Amino acid sequence: MAFDTRKPSPKLTFKDAVKIQRRLKQGEFQNRIAADYDVNPGRISEIKTGKTFPGSEAAV
Repeated sequence: MAFDTRKPSPKLTFKDAVKIQRRLKQGEFQNRIAADYDVNPGRISEIKTGKTFPGSEAAV
């Protein structure tokens, strides 16, 4: 019998969002940033557009 070893992705913080915004401004790809944080690229897109962690772009 196979065991399910999948775990939920870690939660991102406002501090993470600021670092992500900085990396996005430097031109890094969203999917590579997502891989570094072990999250779905959609989470990075939400940060980029300000849907989550609004104000993180201004803190860069």
